[in-house]
Amino acid sequence: MRIEEVLKNCLNRLHDSRVKEAMSYSLLAGGKRIRPNLLYETLKGYGKQESCGDEYAAAIEMIHTYSLIHDDLPAMDNDDLRRGRPTCHKQFDEATAILAGDGLLTFAFETCAKAETPSDIKVRCIAMLARMAGADGMVHGQDLDMNESLCSDWNYLVDVHTYKTGCLLSIPLMIGACLCGQSEDIIEQWHSIGNMIGLAFQIQDDILDVQLTPEQFGKSNSDARNEKVTSVTLLGMDKAEKMMNDLYTQAEDAIRHLPEFDGTGLLNMVEQIRTRRI
Repeated sequence: MRIEEVLKNCLNRLHDSRVKEAMSYSLLAGGKRIRPNLLYETLKGYGKQESCGDEYAAAIEMIHTYSLIHDDLPAMDNDDLRRGRPTCHKQFDEATAILAGDGLLTFAFETCAKAETPSDIKVRCIAMLARMAGADGMVHGQDLDMNESLCSDWNYLVDVHTYKTGCLLSIPLMIGACLCGQSEDIIEQWHSIGNMIGLAFQIQDDILDVQLTPEQFGKSNSDARNEKVTSVTLLGMDKAEKMMNDLYTQAEDAIRHLPEFDGTGLLNMVEQIRTRRI
């Protein structure tokens, strides 16, 4: 997979240290690599080479991995298993895991800055990435998720998923469109598509969390252990499954209606995500 080599090449630029070891442990642990591949498929749909998005794809995966490291910490979800093996703070220690997350977050923006992209487009991409990952984006979703006493109705849960999950599934689509010279209106359409995929993806995670064991799923079933409200507990299994499928279908329809975009590869990828079991 292209992104694996890109990530390894990025990490090779860093000095050896325990923090680098922890960063590598989490970043190179496999996973579905959905976010970088969404970026690559968007570029291909506009007729661009994947290589022009390498630094941005790597940066998005670094930010996603940092968010998982911090989400697993005792102060957050207190999880022991991620991608089928011990979480970063279990494999190393809590302080090293915090630093590894910090390192990946900051290294993501350094990596973007090295991209051979026209300066005006690079600045737009970095600004969008910072917004979607930061206090008005993914971090806001994590903050909402921590207020468990408020998370008791569907609209609140939608906000949690829109920010916590949707933002990092929207940004590869948005950056891909930006790199291909698309207008702000089209980039906003991609944002909306990413939010639909993100909400569907999180509902799907909630369903799989019930249906699979931690060993099958590759991560701890911490929502059940922590008695957190989920799509399944609020809607019931049947309604949750219907909503998930409806959202994926809406996202696919929106992709088909985008102007001057060949959605064949991206639609195939969305369908693979829809039918995943991990």
